[in-house]
Amino acid sequence: MMERPTYFTPAEVAAHNTAADLWVSFLGKVCDLTPLMKRYKGDALLLPIMECAGQDISSWFDPETKDVRKYMDPLTNCVRYYTPRGRFLHVPPAGPRSDWASDIGRPWWKDEDYEVGHLSARPRWIRVINTLTSQEQLLQVCSEETLADIRQRYLRYNSHACSYTWKHDGASLDMSRTLSENDVPDDHRELQQLRLDPDLFTPALLLHFNDDLSEG
Repeated sequence: MMERPTYFTPAEVAAHNTAADLWVSFLGKVCDLTPLMKRYKGDALLLPIMECAGQDISSWFDPETKDVRKYMDPLTNCVRYYTPRGRFLHVPPAGPRSDWASDIGRPWWKDEDYEVGHLSARPRWIRVINTLTSQEQLLQVCSEETLADIRQRYLRYNSHACSYTWKHDGASLDMSRTLSENDVPDDHRELQQLRLDPDLFTPALLLHFNDDLSEG
C-alpha cells in the first residue's frame, strides 16, 4: 500500500483545487483545508481561499510571525490585516462588529491538524527505467526525498519495485539518501543558462531485477 509522501510538488498540490478537495501551500507547508470548507460551508469568508485552491498563498503571511501580513492604515493610523483578495476566514474585521466572535481558538493557518506535509523547495524530473521489461517512467519527485521515498512513489507503476536494485551511472544507489547525496546531478539551471532543453538531459535511474518478488 502506498503511503502519503512527506513532501509534495506544486503540481500535486494543484491537483486539489475544488471546494470538495482543497489544498493550499504556504510558508513551506501543505495544508488540506477540505474539513474547513465543510465546517464553514456557505460562509462568504471562504471565497478568497476557494479562489486560491491548489495554489501557494505564502504572500498572505509574514514569514517571521507566521501570521497574516499587517500594515499601517494611512487614514486611521491603525494596524490592519493585509488581505488584498478580501477578508478571509478567521481574520477579524477592521473595526468593532457585533457579529464577530473573537474567541475562535487557533486560526486555520496555525492549526497543525490541517497540515499534511511540506512543499518541495526544488521539484525535479527523473526517468526510471526497468531493465527487465524496458518500461520507462517519467517521474517528478522532490529533491528532499530519499530514494526510498521515490521508490514509494514508483510503486504505483511497479508493485515489485522493492525487488530491484536501483542504479545510476553504474553505481548502486543508497536508498536512505537523496538524489543529490547519491551524486545524481541536477543540471536544470545550467542547462537553462546554456539554452538547452532540460528534458533531453533528465537523469535516468536503472532498475535491475534481483529475482526476488517481494511485494512493495
